[in-house]
Amino acid sequence: MPSETFRASRWTRGNRLFPTYIEVSDKSVSRRKRSWFRVDEMSMSLSKVASVHIKTGLIWSEILIESSGGTDPLGSHGHKKADALRIKELIENAQAELARKPQEF
Repeated sequence: MPSETFRASRWTRGNRLFPTYIEVSDKSVSRRKRSWFRVDEMSMSLSKVASVHIKTGLIWSEILIESSGGTDPLGSHGHKKADALRIKELIENAQAELARKPQEF
């Protein structure tokens, strides 16, 4: 599965100059947020994702991806509804694919 990247809208709070990016690959999901002098990047293995919570507003959606390990969840706001649903679909499909494959040791 090729990785897909989703950008938050610049019209939402906190994303005007440096929008948040969420990237979903076949192995992990990551959130990248820039500021003036640094980059904050968090990633989580798809096997460790416990739930994907989407809050939908009138136009924009907020995404919260929680881990089974108890670490801080990946959160982002200002995504289109279709992008939020696509992120959830990609994560669920990748987890189903991981469950079908036999574990290699």
